[in-house]
Amino acid sequence: MLDALSDKLQSALSDVRSRGKLSDEDIAKAMRAVRLALLEADVDLQVVKSFTAAVKERAAGVEVADALDPGQQVVKIVSEELTALMGGAGRDLAISPKPPTVVLMAGLQGSGKTTACAKLALRLREEMGLGVALAACDIYRPAAVEQLVTVGRQAGAEVYEQGTDRDPVEIAGWALERAREQARDVLIVDTAGRLHVDGDLMAELAAIKKRVRPHNVLLVLDAMTGQDATRVAESFAEATDFDGVVLTKLDGDARGGAALSVKSVTGRPILFASTGEKLDAFERFHPDRMAQRILGMGDMMTLIEKAEREMDTGRAEELTRKLEQQTFTLDDFLDQLQQVRRMGPITSLVKMIPGVGQQLGEVDMDERELDRIQAIITSMTPAERKDPGKLNGSRRRRIARGSGTSVQAVNQLVKQFSQMRKVMGQLASGKMPSLSQLAGGR
Repeated sequence: MLDALSDKLQSALSDVRSRGKLSDEDIAKAMRAVRLALLEADVDLQVVKSFTAAVKERAAGVEVADALDPGQQVVKIVSEELTALMGGAGRDLAISPKPPTVVLMAGLQGSGKTTACAKLALRLREEMGLGVALAACDIYRPAAVEQLVTVGRQAGAEVYEQGTDRDPVEIAGWALERAREQARDVLIVDTAGRLHVDGDLMAELAAIKKRVRPHNVLLVLDAMTGQDATRVAESFAEATDFDGVVLTKLDGDARGGAALSVKSVTGRPILFASTGEKLDAFERFHPDRMAQRILGMGDMMTLIEKAEREMDTGRAEELTRKLEQQTFTLDDFLDQLQQVRRMGPITSLVKMIPGVGQQLGEVDMDERELDRIQAIITSMTPAERKDPGKLNGSRRRRIARGSGTSVQAVNQLVKQFSQMRKVMGQLASGKMPSLSQLAGGR
């Protein structure tokens, strides 16, 4: 996610980070590199000019000259200006005190609008406990209604649809009445898209808005289209009012042009970002956290929130007890591994830890190794997972065949698990292990 931009900006600022004193030439050189990095990231030219001017003005002022660490102060200024560029504080939906809250989703074809409807429905249902319904008002794109029914069901939301023969404005009005009758908290309206912004699209959107009077109008933009996404947002802003932006495919956008430009160009903030193909890969957009990620400063708050969503507190307490009593088994280890993997790719999670992302650089942690560990454990019997130290040679060969790995891989896992259980048990009970134990018993 924005990896290319992140690498270039970190490279541009690497020289000033390490300097104890900065000259005007040092700052000017860094700003030239930052400007080039933003332009290569497909950020709007006017946005780049105003951003670098603001950073340069602050960096040349008293706040850097009087700082104990001028280099880090410049990085802090860049982070603050990036945050401001993307909208400042994060925002959420406006929730009506009188249900249902109506959310109208607009956008061009191919932007991922229908899937974004389901992702938003899942987030509102799971994180806020709201009853959500979806209205299928895209009657033009082939299979759009069927797609919404499918993903809506996966999100646990009711889908109101009347096929493709009725007028979308009438469908929207009918869906709103049903949402009221069924006491739904939120109604998300999936509208039709076009290949480009045109009069028909805007006229239909305006008619649906008039009929359902939405509390939130969200524009769905494909982050991978860069400045094209910004131009689409600008065209929508000129033709109709909307409250905020949903950025899709942000996980595949290495450049970041749309994320950095849309707020400055349209005046509307980014509210949500889609960060993967799965329905739960959908986050509230926090400009400050995104700025920190881009600059390799980590994102502990998002990591903590992911952990709180995925980790079962009851299981965590049980795990602590097992560690203290050294009854922690491979079944427990597998359960923890699966909980962590539900939080997202390991590399992405590790990069959220401050400082670690910079040290990793281009290193990509191999998820296949976790697949191999999981395969080995699930190839064992319950008794073997409970006490892997008793595995004899024939059992290890059977497990290797069943998991598609080697006996050496099985041996390594068993040895590492035994060492880990011993060390973690001592940590859980407050006894610090020796250096030799931490080094693997050598």
